[in-house]
Amino acid sequence: MVGLLSGTSMDGIDLAAAELRLDGETIELRPLGEHTLDYPAALREDLLSALPPGVLDAAALCRLDTLVGRCFAEAARLGVDLAGGQADFVASLGQTIYHWVERGRALGTLQIGQPAWIAEATGLPVVSDLRTRDVAAAGHGAPLAGVLDSLWLGDGSGSGTQVAVNIGGIANIAVIGGGEPRAYDTGPGNALIDLAAQQRTGKPQDTDGALAASGSVNADLLAILLDDGYYRLPAPKSTGKEHFNAAHLDRALTDLGGPIGDGDLLATLTELTARTIADACRTEGAERVVVAGGGVHNPVLLAALRRQLDAPVLVSDDLGMPSDSKEALLTALLGFLTWNGLPGNTPGTTGASGPRILGSITPGATGLRLPEPATTQPRRLIMRSAATN
Repeated sequence: MVGLLSGTSMDGIDLAAAELRLDGETIELRPLGEHTLDYPAALREDLLSALPPGVLDAAALCRLDTLVGRCFAEAARLGVDLAGGQADFVASLGQTIYHWVERGRALGTLQIGQPAWIAEATGLPVVSDLRTRDVAAAGHGAPLAGVLDSLWLGDGSGSGTQVAVNIGGIANIAVIGGGEPRAYDTGPGNALIDLAAQQRTGKPQDTDGALAASGSVNADLLAILLDDGYYRLPAPKSTGKEHFNAAHLDRALTDLGGPIGDGDLLATLTELTARTIADACRTEGAERVVVAGGGVHNPVLLAALRRQLDAPVLVSDDLGMPSDSKEALLTALLGFLTWNGLPGNTPGTTGASGPRILGSITPGATGLRLPEPATTQPRRLIMRSAATN
């Protein structure tokens, strides 16, 4: 199968091909290949402009849904090639365009990238719209990574309380061990860092944390940024760029009341991400922290996180899970669960009122034939080497 998604950074589509097998309570996952398909520059600009406080009318939304769907269709074709030219289905988390949260409760979520384009391009059925059912069941619809992490890391290996961290545009954690799994968004991951880099340098990111490394943390600005109500909300909780955006950063800089250099600004925003993640990890009693996502490529961010935590901080690659494609593999796993009639949410992580089979299925070129629903809920996931037959 092929897993597709585009994260809150909106820089392109992550795709992974994988083989998954269900054997009783065990899922075996073997990666077959991964790739990132960049969005065309104009489309990415339109997507970023559509985020709050931008205004998006119905015509613009229709165009974006179609253009993103076509890009996802191209990514799906690449994924099928990575799978050796054959796949059973495609799973797509789409592109989140808005996550509606009021008073700590998720009321709705919108992902674009119409799956019909994927089905038409590949002839394969498509499992999509994987968040909305969880929201309808009083969950947050995010983060869904806790499903993968609880199966992968919660194998009774004796590692104590582990916290899996994903640093994308928004950072989230999943807590495994010591009871029911928990997962929630901690706040900005790369969102404000990327925004400031774009504003100050015209580049979409602070590559290798170079700007942050050239500056020093501004304690006054950090205190202003940390004084945000989101960090005080109880878990489960979720957020997005509708909160941590240009207006949010502008207000903080206005409150600072004076100029700040590029390096100091990036150093402070990098420290903010590390601090809020570390605070959450300490609150959860982390005995080991496993990090994935684009943030693992920022050595300044990783160093700050390690400096603030007593627990060992590993990159997921160290444990056999490729950090760059982890979310695409998560998408494949969610599709696999739906395909087999199994719940794809973990209520303790998203806050949903109970387990739910997630998503909708768009038929491919032939009649839709699903397997008999599985009768045993999986309890662990084993990563297999790509070379394993």
